[in-house]
Amino acid sequence: MSTFHETAVAAAIAGRLPFGYPVIPTPSTDPGATGEAIAVTVTGTPGARIAIQVADPSQLDDGSPTARLADRLHPILESAAAVFGAGALSAGETVDAAETFAQPGTQVFDLVDADGAVVARASVRVEGGAAARSQGPQRLSRIAGVEMELVVEIGRTRMPVRDVLALEPGRVVELDRAAGSPADIKLNGRLIGHGTVVVAEGDFAIRVERILDGAEAV
Repeated sequence: MSTFHETAVAAAIAGRLPFGYPVIPTPSTDPGATGEAIAVTVTGTPGARIAIQVADPSQLDDGSPTARLADRLHPILESAAAVFGAGALSAGETVDAAETFAQPGTQVFDLVDADGAVVARASVRVEGGAAARSQGPQRLSRIAGVEMELVVEIGRTRMPVRDVLALEPGRVVELDRAAGSPADIKLNGRLIGHGTVVVAEGDFAIRVERILDGAEAV
C-alpha cells in the first residue's frame, strides 16, 4: 500500500500533466516498463526520486512540442516535489524506465484516461525513513490547490448522427436510466460512487449515498 507521500506526488503529477483530457493515478499492478522516463532527485528530509514516463509526448498540450521533454515536464515535477516541503530539485534527466521503476522501495502509478488506457506512468521512491514519512499529512496543504474534475452523470444514450442532427428545442431524449435511479459520481472521469441529485439553496447538488470499494486508492 502506498504511503501519503507517494499518493500525494502521483495526484500532483496527474493534476498538472497537460493532456487535453483528465487523467487519474492508480497504483500499478505491473511495475515493469520499457522505454525512457524523465527523473529528478529531491534533496531534503525526506528526499525522493521522482520519474515520469509519457506514452505519447505528442499528446501533451503545453504549446511546446519541439522542446526537450525534460523541460516540458519540469514544472510538473516541481509541483510534485512540493509535497516534500523545502528541498533542492535536480535537473531532469533521461533514464531507463524499467530500471528506475524496479528500484527497491519505488511505488509506481499508472495514469489512466476515462477509458482506462495508461497514458503515462509515475514512480516515487521516498528516502528519509519512517519518521519522515509520518509527517506527510501535515503537508497536505501543499497540494490542496490541485484541482480534480468531479462530474455527476444521471444517464447517457447513443444516437445515430441523423437523430443528433434532428435535435431541436422541446425534443425529449431518453437516457439509459430509470427515474429515481442513483447518479454516478466521477472523479477525473473515474467512477468513484453513487448519489442522489438534490437541490441546495437553489442549486443542484449531489448527496453521496455510496463510495465504491477501492475508491480511496484512486
